[in-house]
Amino acid sequence: MKNVLRFISLLMLLLAPGFLLAQEAAVVDVADQVVAVTASADSGNTAWMLTATVLVLFMTLPGLALFYGGLVRAQNVLSVLMHCFAIACLASVLWVGVLYSIAFADGSSWVGGLSKVGLQGVGLESLSGDIPETVFVMFQMTFAIITPGLIVGAFVERMKFTAILLFTALWLVVVYAPVTHWVWSEGGWLFARDTIDLAGGIVVHATAGVSALLLAYFVGPRDGFPKKLHVPHSPGMVMIGASMLWVGWFGFNAGSQLAANESAGMTMLVTHISAAVASLTWMTIEWIKTGKPGLVGIVTGMVAGLATITPASGQVGPLGAILLGFLAGVVCYFMCGVVKEKMKIDDTLDVFAVHGVGGIMGTVLVAVFGTAAFGGLGEFNMGEQLVTQVIALAAVVAWSAVGTVIIVFICKMTTGLRVDQEVEHTGLDQAEHGETAYHFE
Repeated sequence: MKNVLRFISLLMLLLAPGFLLAQEAAVVDVADQVVAVTASADSGNTAWMLTATVLVLFMTLPGLALFYGGLVRAQNVLSVLMHCFAIACLASVLWVGVLYSIAFADGSSWVGGLSKVGLQGVGLESLSGDIPETVFVMFQMTFAIITPGLIVGAFVERMKFTAILLFTALWLVVVYAPVTHWVWSEGGWLFARDTIDLAGGIVVHATAGVSALLLAYFVGPRDGFPKKLHVPHSPGMVMIGASMLWVGWFGFNAGSQLAANESAGMTMLVTHISAAVASLTWMTIEWIKTGKPGLVGIVTGMVAGLATITPASGQVGPLGAILLGFLAGVVCYFMCGVVKEKMKIDDTLDVFAVHGVGGIMGTVLVAVFGTAAFGGLGEFNMGEQLVTQVIALAAVVAWSAVGTVIIVFICKMTTGLRVDQEVEHTGLDQAEHGETAYHFE
């Protein structure tokens, strides 16, 4: 109970400045509020962005939750669903309170200011480009929801729920929001360097992948790792969740064009191609190695293809998508073994090997496959853009790593990280949440 109270206290400290400033800004003379409307929202683009926002939220709830839930033991499935749902709620509140301002308000090249805490100034008349700013706020909120949700896969079946909430809150403030400002805000220093990251190869997949790897290391492996590992309790659930991810990813990538136009159409096309090629590639490798093509394998390949195409989806053409999908299937497949067998890190659901490596690979190779030589749409010099992409990745990986280590130690000193051995053996569903997923009476 003390840990819960500590977490609530820390959360209130994070949110308090934003809501206090919002309340202060609301106390103004109504007579002075004269809004001169000089522009209006484009209805077509707005309709598409509303749809894309729903699709990205659909990726987490229920897509990611079911995908991860099916991969764990039966006695832990509810804990995974709970993690994804609670993170969605927590990230939403934090986004409104302070994260949106840190990410997108005017400030320095390193961090946004406090002018939009509590969504000050975000009303019916405010626009972001030619869509309502409220829609942009909501769209970007769904990215802030799924990114820490991805990290869940690294520590399932052994991390305390209170620690997960505290880690998520601090990670969003320290790592995610500043990196978002660097890359996607017009005032960000990586934005100014013309870094290419349409939908989150750097902002989402690199940050989540690196942080997941470090968190898995500090939490420690599951009991019996690596010799005694449990198979997924429900491959069918895995496939259903993965399919939802695939559908939702069109909003993730094509929605990041922020318009219903030709670029969004090409982005959707290359996203789909990469996913399909990566799926078949992963399936083929697994078939050759084990003698059987597995359902879990083919859908994991799909996720790898989507993560890899994400940063490059606004620059590559169909040929680039095929090449990226093939590389995703090969490289991410073998990286799963490298992390678990060579590095001895129990990244349980392969967050780093699939999302981290895929996102990093796509971020680098957009400088190659985005050129006209490979049918790409980019107008840049390959060598110069490659240097730009590597610098951006190095900065973000370093920031994510340092931030994660600091947050882990804060969690260790307050909530603790890991459940006790008995809870791990019997499962987190009943011990942590007092519920059971399956009843067979």
